[in-house]
Order: sequence, then C-alpha cells, then structure tokens
Amino acid sequence: MSAKAIREATGKTLLNNHLPSGASATCRFASVTEDTKWSDLVQQHPWLSTEKLVVKPDQLIKRRGKLGLIKVGTDLAGVQSWVDERMNKDQQVGKAVGKLRNFIIEPFVPHDQDAEAYVCIYSHRHGDTLLFTHEGGVDIGDVDAKALKLELGIDERPTEAQIKDTLLVHLKGSRKEKAAVFIKALYNLYVDLYFTYLEINPLVITDNDIYILDLAAKLDATAEFLCKAKWGDINYPPPFGRDALPEEAFIADLDSKSGASLKLTILNEKGRIWTMVAGGGASVIYSDTICELGGASELANYGEYSGAPSEQQTYEYAKTILTLMTKEKHPDGKILIVGGGIANFTNVAATFKGIVRALQEYQTKLIEGKISIYVRRAGPNYQEGLRVMREVGKTLGIPVFVFGNETHMTAIVSMALGKRPIPKEPTAESHTANFLLPGGQNTAQSPRPERKSESSGPTVTPVAKDTKQLFHKNTKAIIWGMQTRAVQGMLDFDFVCSRAEPSVAAMVYPFTGDHKQKFYWGHKEILVPVYKSMADAMKKHPETDVLINFASLRSAYDSTIETLGFPQIRTIAIIAEGIPENMTRILIKKATELGVSIIGPATVGGIKPGCFKIGNTGGMMDNILHSKLYRPGSVAYVSRSGGMSNELNNLISHNTDGVYEGVAIGGDRYPGTTFMDHLLRYHDNPEVKMLVLLGEVGGVEEYEVVEALKTKRIVKPIVAWCIGTCAGMFSSEVQFGHAGACANAERETAVSKNKALSQAGAHVPSSFDELGEEVKKVYQKLLQEGVIVPKEEVPPPTVPMDFSWARELGLIRKPASFMTSISDERGQELLYAGMPISAVLEQGLGIGGTLSLLWFQRRLPPYATTFLEMCLMVTADHGPAVSGAHNTIVCTRAGKDLVSSLVSGLLTIGDRFGGALDGAARQFSEAFDKGLLPMEFVNDMRKKGQLIMGIGHRVKSLNNPDKRVEIIKNFVKKDFPTTPLLDYALEVEKITTSKKPNLILNVDGVIGVAFVDLLRNSGSFTREEAEEYINIGTINGLFVLGRSMGFIGHYLDQKRLKQGLYRHPWDDISYVMPEHYSS
Repeated sequence: MSAKAIREATGKTLLNNHLPSGASATCRFASVTEDTKWSDLVQQHPWLSTEKLVVKPDQLIKRRGKLGLIKVGTDLAGVQSWVDERMNKDQQVGKAVGKLRNFIIEPFVPHDQDAEAYVCIYSHRHGDTLLFTHEGGVDIGDVDAKALKLELGIDERPTEAQIKDTLLVHLKGSRKEKAAVFIKALYNLYVDLYFTYLEINPLVITDNDIYILDLAAKLDATAEFLCKAKWGDINYPPPFGRDALPEEAFIADLDSKSGASLKLTILNEKGRIWTMVAGGGASVIYSDTICELGGASELANYGEYSGAPSEQQTYEYAKTILTLMTKEKHPDGKILIVGGGIANFTNVAATFKGIVRALQEYQTKLIEGKISIYVRRAGPNYQEGLRVMREVGKTLGIPVFVFGNETHMTAIVSMALGKRPIPKEPTAESHTANFLLPGGQNTAQSPRPERKSESSGPTVTPVAKDTKQLFHKNTKAIIWGMQTRAVQGMLDFDFVCSRAEPSVAAMVYPFTGDHKQKFYWGHKEILVPVYKSMADAMKKHPETDVLINFASLRSAYDSTIETLGFPQIRTIAIIAEGIPENMTRILIKKATELGVSIIGPATVGGIKPGCFKIGNTGGMMDNILHSKLYRPGSVAYVSRSGGMSNELNNLISHNTDGVYEGVAIGGDRYPGTTFMDHLLRYHDNPEVKMLVLLGEVGGVEEYEVVEALKTKRIVKPIVAWCIGTCAGMFSSEVQFGHAGACANAERETAVSKNKALSQAGAHVPSSFDELGEEVKKVYQKLLQEGVIVPKEEVPPPTVPMDFSWARELGLIRKPASFMTSISDERGQELLYAGMPISAVLEQGLGIGGTLSLLWFQRRLPPYATTFLEMCLMVTADHGPAVSGAHNTIVCTRAGKDLVSSLVSGLLTIGDRFGGALDGAARQFSEAFDKGLLPMEFVNDMRKKGQLIMGIGHRVKSLNNPDKRVEIIKNFVKKDFPTTPLLDYALEVEKITTSKKPNLILNVDGVIGVAFVDLLRNSGSFTREEAEEYINIGTINGLFVLGRSMGFIGHYLDQKRLKQGLYRHPWDDISYVMPEHYSS
C-alpha cells in the first residue's frame, strides 16, 4: 500500500516543522493516550492550564463534529472529564465500532464564522487538484459543488497570482494575501513531503494570521527512503474500528525486512474462516468469493504472501495465522483456505514446506480445533508442493484437500463452505517443469480453432489514436539487472515459440564490468553481452525497442529516466513494486510526451504467445505448455495483477483457443499504461476476436471502458469482472494487496464498476467463480457465428530441462563433489552441526561450545568446553623467539598481508614445533593400553632411543613448576569424571624427574593426555570415535588454533610498531666455506 492515512497530530507536526516561518500560526497541540499522565502533560504544555481548549479523538474518524466527538471552549478539567468518559469506550462510526484511545487537545481559537475556510489538495494520475472555498467548518456541505478548483500538472508549482485569481476570488485585502502565501507554501510542502491527500477544515483566516484547526492527511509510505529525515518516525494507525494487533505488527516488520510481500489484516479474531493466500490479486478474489457465498461475517482475516518468500518467511507467516486461528475453538470447527493463482516465479514447494513446518508444530491444536484445510495452488514445482501437502494431511490426521491448476482457483471456497461436492484426487498433468513428459505431446493433438478475417466479426471503427502493437515475432529487448533466471525463461519461451533468434539482445548491470553471460538456447549454449553502461548497450544493439527494468524501487526511477533518453526504446516494463507515486507520475508524463508505453510499475509484465514475453510472465515451461502460450489464440486480456494474469492464461486456454496477448498493467495507483491503452490495441487488431478485462476496486479507469462501450468505440465482445466486491461488506476500511486497491468513493467500488460495465454491454459474470463459464459462453457464440474455425494443433518443440530444476523436482540424482557434516548455510539460518547460529549465541556456547559442534558434531558438557578454551589460552603464544612467531614477524616486516604472514608461521608447525600434543597423546595412550608399568614405558622408550613426547622443559622444573601445567592439571583432576591417563603420565613424571628435575610433564603433555581422558571418559564418545579423533590430528588442532591467535598478535604488533624489513645480523651467522676454494 502506498497512500496511508496519518493522525492529525502527525500531520500538524510535519506542517510545524516544514512550513516556512510566517506562513501560518504554529499548531499547538497535546496528544493523549490511555497511558498519558495528566500532570506530565501539563508540565510539557503549560498552556493547557491557562487557555480555553478543544479536544477530539485522533483516530482517522471523519466528520467528528457531526458525530458529537468534539468538545469546544472548555478548560483542562472539562477536557480531562470528557476524555475519561470516552477513553476505551466503544464508539460507532458508520458500520464500524471501535474503542476511543487517542485524543488531541488544542487551544481554542476564537473567530467569526465567516473566517472559516476549506482547503484540500489531492493527487491523481495527471497532476494535483487544489480545492478552496471561503465557507468552511462542520456544515460545509457538498465540497465538489461549492469549492473553486485549481488543476496543476505534474511538476507544476502554482504562483500566488494563480492562486488569487483561481481560488481566492471571494477573499479581500490582507486575508487574500495571507491565504495566497499560505496555500502556495502548503502545496510546496505537499509535494516535497510526498503527501497524497491533505485537507484542512476549517482553515481560519483572519487579518492577523492563519490557523489550522482540523486536518486529515495521507502520505505516500513508499517514499520513506526519500523522506525519512524530514518525516521522522511515522506511525500509521489502523482504520477506526480495527485495533492494530501485535501479530499484524509482526508481519508488517517481517514484510519490511523482506524482498517478498507479506500482508495481514485481522477482520474478526473469532471468525471461522481463515485464509493464507499467495498473490495480491488472488487474495482479494478469495475474500470476494467467501463473502459472496455468505461467509462475510465469519471471515477472520485478509492477507497475502507473494514475491517468492523463503521457506522460513512462509513458516513465520503460517505460524502467525495458526496462532490466531487456534486461540479459540468454534463448535462447527474452522476452515483454513491455503489458496493462490498460478505462480510466475515463486517456488511453490519451498513455500509449502514452510507452511507444513507450521502445521506440524500445531498438530495438537489443529486436531482439537477440528480444523479442515483446503489447498489450491500451481506454478513452479507445484507438483512437489501439493504432494507434500497431501502427505502432511495423512501424517497429522487432519482433513487436507489438495488441488492444482486442473481446478478453478476459487472452487475450494465453495467446497469448504459445503456449496459443492469435494472431488476425488485429480489426475496428474502430462508435463512438468520445462518440458513435455514422454507421450505428453500425443495428448496435445487436439483441433484448434482458426481465426477468420475481421469481416466475419463486428465492424471496427478506425480511430486516429495510435493503437500500435507492442510486440512481434522479432522483438528484441535489453534487460536491466542481473536477472539470469528471468532471461533464461525468456529464451526458453522464444525457443518453444520457434523464434529464429533470442529476444534478449543484451543486459545492463552497472555494478560489474562489461562481460558475457552464458545461457541456453534449446540444447546449445549462447553468450549474451552484459554492459556496465546503458548507452553502450543501446549503441551496440540498435535493433532493440523494449527495455525490461528489474531495478529496485530505489533505482528504478533513475534507470527508467535514462532509458527514456534513447529514442529506439518504444516499450518499458518496470517490475519493481513500491516506487513513490510522484516519481511514477513523472515517468508517465515523460513517456507520454515521447510516445513510449510503460507497463508497470509493480507488475510481472506481459506475454504475446508465439512472439515475446516479459521476464517471468507466464511462469515456467510447464505452465506455458499447459496454457498453450507457445502459439497465439483469439483472446486478449488485460489485468492489474501479475499473479492473476497467469490464472487468466489458464482460464482462457481451458475455455477458448487460447491467449493472443495479455498484459498485467501493475497494482500501483498509477500504472504506466491503462486498461484502455491495451484494450484499444487489442480491439484494433484483426487477429483478436474477444477481450477480457480483470479490473479491481479503486480508481476509475474501468469507466473509460464503460464510455468506450457506450460510444461503440469498442464493439468486439468483452468479458469483464472487477475484483474487490467484498470491500463493502467489511465494517472498517481494508487496504488490499495492491497499492491502488482501495475505494475512496462509491464510484470506485468493484460493485459499482461491475454494474456500470454490465449496463454498457460488457459480459459480466455474477462472480469470479463464473468468469470461466462466461468466457466460454462468449467464445462458443463466436464459434457458432463462424468468426472462428477449428484449426489443427501443432505440438511445440521440446525444451530441455535445466539440471538444477530437474534435481529440485527429484527427477535425477548426481553424486556430490564432496560431503560435509558440520555446517549448513543453505537455509534461512546458518547451522552448526544442526544447531542454528542464533541458538549458539543465545545459549552462550562460547568458543568451546562452538568447537564442540564444529569439531565433534555434538554438544560437550560445560567442563569439556571450558577445558578446550583453557587449552587455547595457554597455547596462544610462547614469545617471539619460537620458529612460528619468528617466521610470522619476518614475513610481516617484508610487507606481506595478514594471511600470508599467518600461513608462514603455521607452516613451521610439525613434529619439532607444536607436534608434541599429538605425539604425547599417542605415546602415553599406547603404553597405557598395552598395560606397561610407568617404569617399563620409560625403559622401553630409552631402549628405542626415542624421547618421550610431552616430557621435559628448557626452563621449568620440579623446583620451578610451570603454572600453566598446574592450573590445567588441577582443573582436570577436579572436574573430569576420571583421569586414568593423566594419572599414568604423572607416575611417569615421577620417574623422569628422579633422573633430572626438568624432565617434567609439560604443557603439551598435560593437554595431550587430558584430552585423551576427555574423549574416552566423558560419555560423549564411543571408544572407536575417541581413537579416531586422536589419530586424525584433533589434539594438534588445538595448538594450531590457539597459536594462530598469537601469530596474528605478532603481525598486528609489528604493523603497529611500523617495523621495517628484517635482515639477520652477520655476527649471528657462522659462515663456513669449503676450504679448497679459499685459495
């Protein structure tokens, strides 16, 4: 949603902060909520206790004066009493009933009635309208009839003279001057702060000043990235009659952090019918159907998830729905509708797996609540998604009814409400993913109608307006953005349509240098050039006339403006959702001046079967084959919704000879091209025999179609339906999934539009459920009249399936290049040995606990992880003189980087430096396991002429013990369950120190034997696992990891000390030359 209403207090704060000084009196006000302390409020606003006051609710309630919700001319005690009487009390406003919780208090401004005026600014497709009347206040009456009007074009700013001459004709003298200055400043603020609506009534204009009394306003919420510094933190309250629930706030937060679209509005917490629908358009249609079948009073929520949410995001969304749904039981049980159209690019199986996780988590509550689930979905990998949903129903023991694109989209609603029988499980389609299955082409050999010449149909009135065709068999496009999946989909579509050449000529991506990207053209590989500069792409590919813009909402405007500078481009598709409306209107204006057609923003694009498709339109190859989009039919459609365009492809292909062309103009309030732009193109094309329009609640573009039908500009048969008929059945305003799907007047409702279209001669079904039948009826009539004659179907070429997608579908298997069992980064969250990284941090596992997961694939007891950390601390460094540290220092002083310097030190670790840990563990454990007495072990090593690893120290001795050894030894003896090998090593130490006092058990030795005790006796490992960890070098890993910290310390130390290149002194080198060369 773009235009969002704000509180009066928020609006006045923005005016105070951004109107120029002197334009009007500062708005003084104080906001009151249920948590407000009156004493604190008076301290912040001293005028509350000294002036007469006005108080009213600040909760988006219209006509508060008429409803008796304003108290005027009272004192602080009167205000407090008035607020206390109403705080948290139910109030009816129209059909809505809600609790009053927010109030605004202002100083009372004494004035005469004739000082009250009215001013309003609102935006529309072609500009902004300023309304003004010198008679304002509660009894203003019909504003449209009374107000003077000033129309401003896009990017046009009014002058004071314009304002005076057009709007202020009834004002005189200084009041007129002040009003002109104020209205000019107000409009500048309106544009600069991205307001979409601003109304002040009354506006009090005196000879001395201007006072803003009551204010209502809406902001373009999508402009936050531009206006955050000016706006500050904006809180958008819910419509009156509907409280903002924490679950709604959670989903809104989830949505703000996601590239997908996640929406949730709670209509009735106690409702029996809950929905979880994929797609903005589909979500409206499901709500319509539920209401039309009598379920309006039981509909619990409105919401949607779309734009390829991840499995984790879908899990969180589903979990939120199930939490709300299972709070209370219903005697008749509850219904969950998991619906959606045919996805264009969302992986259905991935999103369904998120839903399944949530269902499994709520199994007990679902059974107790007698909840039935009805599923209908299609799109990429939908077969796997439906299979998973069927299986979970059997596993959980709850009724789950699952359907794909063989079933009409909303049929599951009538099944759920008992209006139609539930059929048996449908048969699988003969194709999947990117290609026809073996034998599948045989089923495609059905006759297809042939279109006759236009003389067979209605006479088309020629017009002067250019109704050019946008796409043809040789259309070439440039893609803005590194959208490799979308490009490959376009090339596969080109191939299956038997195009001679690919439709993608080049790609533009400013964040990399010029290069070539590899794609498939049927069975062979081709290279598509990628340019850093759009100018280079245009210059080298003059044959292109379409640009498909995948830029983000922040950069889509700039990249489109740049595109409009190249005359060769005649069509631009803008995919991004959330472009600020002021920017979109500028794009529309410039494109119109240049004769460029814009499809979008907020669209998936469009498709012309047999010729060209935009990006992800039409979905994957299984849907293209299923809906026969590889060749043209006779029906052309236009829709707002991208998801519903795929549903229309399916519906039209099932009930007619197929689609000739289809465009989704986009869900924003101001799409680049309108319904009429495309309907006229279709109408004037002799290949198109009938039209289909899928409009929606909000806006008035459908009335252009009504007028065209009345004037006979459109004479071809048109089937039309506007979604959003449920809007009038809700007690409070609901903003549907698309930014433009909200009626601001009766004329903008779907019901009014459908009625007008029907009266004008369009074929309007009774509901969306009947849309397919209506299309079929009109088409069959064209067949009977001979406008269309059957024609033989020609099977399309087979497109090879991508390896990655075949693997996703489970059709193939391939041995992995290597295996891993310690971590997994593929999901929503990084896993360490199956444990989410968030849990590692939240549970405070520390370094030792992290090592236990990554090295041993299990959580070790706390004493074990503490021991690991102690080992790292004592092995971290042993001064700069040891070989590893020395190498690191020399390498650092030679100017090498951190990694090179660290590696030079690590490479010295081996049998002579650092290898004693493994050696000590191995020698002591072997002797112990053989049953050798400590004396026998010492004697045996002497006979072999081998040193005992872990015994001996150059400095430390019995008389000067190593504190590190003492600390570790005492900890191990105290906290380990048992220490047989350590005890054995200490007995060996008694023997060796009796010969020489420095032959003590050193740090390497105590760590090595203690580690073996840990592996063998902690209960966390089998004996075989313990031996394996000893043999594969795990103990030495502690030395490598610990000493790396010290080496890095030496590197940083040398850099900090700014030490130069090291050269070893001559006097520390013994030069020994061969004597026979000395002469």
